[in-house]
Amino acid sequence: MIIFRYLARELAGSLFAVTIVLLMILMSGRLIRQLAAAAAGEVSLDIVFFTLILRLPSFLEMILPLALFISILLSYGRMHAESEMAVLTATGFSERRLLYYTGAPTLFLMLVVGSFSLFLSPWGAQQMEGLYRKQAQLTEFELLAPGRFQSLNGDRVTYAESLSDDKTQMNQVFIADGNSLLLAERGTQYVSDETGSRFLELHNGRRYDWEPDSLAFQALDFGLYGVKIADEPEERSKLRKEAVPTLDLIGSDDLKQQAQLQWRISMLLMVPIVVLLAVPLARVNPRQGRFARLFPAIVLYMVYISLLIAMTGLIEKGRLPSSIGLWPLHIVYFLIGLGLWLVPEWNRRRKVKAL
Repeated sequence: MIIFRYLARELAGSLFAVTIVLLMILMSGRLIRQLAAAAAGEVSLDIVFFTLILRLPSFLEMILPLALFISILLSYGRMHAESEMAVLTATGFSERRLLYYTGAPTLFLMLVVGSFSLFLSPWGAQQMEGLYRKQAQLTEFELLAPGRFQSLNGDRVTYAESLSDDKTQMNQVFIADGNSLLLAERGTQYVSDETGSRFLELHNGRRYDWEPDSLAFQALDFGLYGVKIADEPEERSKLRKEAVPTLDLIGSDDLKQQAQLQWRISMLLMVPIVVLLAVPLARVNPRQGRFARLFPAIVLYMVYISLLIAMTGLIEKGRLPSSIGLWPLHIVYFLIGLGLWLVPEWNRRRKVKAL
C-alpha cells in the first residue's frame, strides 16, 4: 500500500502539471482566435470568456489522455533513471504489478474523460450554439444606424428608418442589391436550424427588377420575402455536429453522427491503451536518462491521434465504412502495447535458455 501511494502521488503530481501546461497552450491559441473574431466584428467581446469556459470539457477530453501518457513517461522514467525501479524489482515488485497499480488512476481518468466526451462536451457545445445563434441574430443589425444608407455586404445598400429597442427588427426598409430594389414595412432576421445560414425576412413590401440599359421593369408585391445574408461559418457547422447529445447519436443513419459517436467513444478507449504503451516505454537505462524515449513515444502518440482524426473524416465522407470505423486503429495500438510488454520478456527468456 505504501508503494501504491508513492506511485499515485508521483503520477498525480506529473499529471496535474502537464495538464495545466497543455491546457494553457490550447486555451491561449483559442483565446487569440476568439479575440481576432471579436476584433473583426464576427462575435461580441462579451461572449469570448463564456465560450472558453464552455469549451473547457472538450479541451480536457483531448488533453487528459496525452497528459497521462506524458506523466507516466516522466514519473516512471525518472524512477528507472534513478534506479528506484531496480530497487523495487529486487524486492519482488514486478512490472505487471506496476501496471496493476497504475490501473486505479487509469480507471478514474477513464471515468473523467468519459463524462467529458459523452456528456459535458456536447452540453457545452449546445450552450455555445445558443450563444452564437443569438449573436448571429444581432450581428447584422448591430451595425445598422437608423436613417442612414449603409453598405453592409458588398454591393448591397441598406436603409432602415428606425430599429426596435432590442435591435432585432427594422422598420420601413429599403434595400438596393444590383438590379433589384426592395421596399418593405419591416425586416427581421432568421437563422436556419438545419443549415445555420442567416436570412433577412422582409414583410409586406414590393420588389422591383430591371435590366441594364432598359426603361422596363418588373414589380412584385410580397407578404414575406427572404434574403440570404451569410452562410454558416465552418467552425459553427462543426459546433452544431458536436452539440448533438450522445444518446441521439446511437442508432443514427447519418454518417457524420456515426463518426461523432465513434470519436467520443475513442477518447474513452485511448486512456487504457496509452497506459499500456507508456509503462513499458518509460523503462530506460539509468545511463540514458529519463527523457531517452520521450520523443519517440510522443511521435507514436501523435500518429495515433492524427490517424483517429483522419479516419473520422473518412467516415463522415463515406470513404470508410462506419461498420469498420475507428476500431481497427485501437486494436493495432493495443497490439503494439502488448508487443512492448511481451517481446522484452520473450527475449529475456530466450537468453536464459541459451545460457
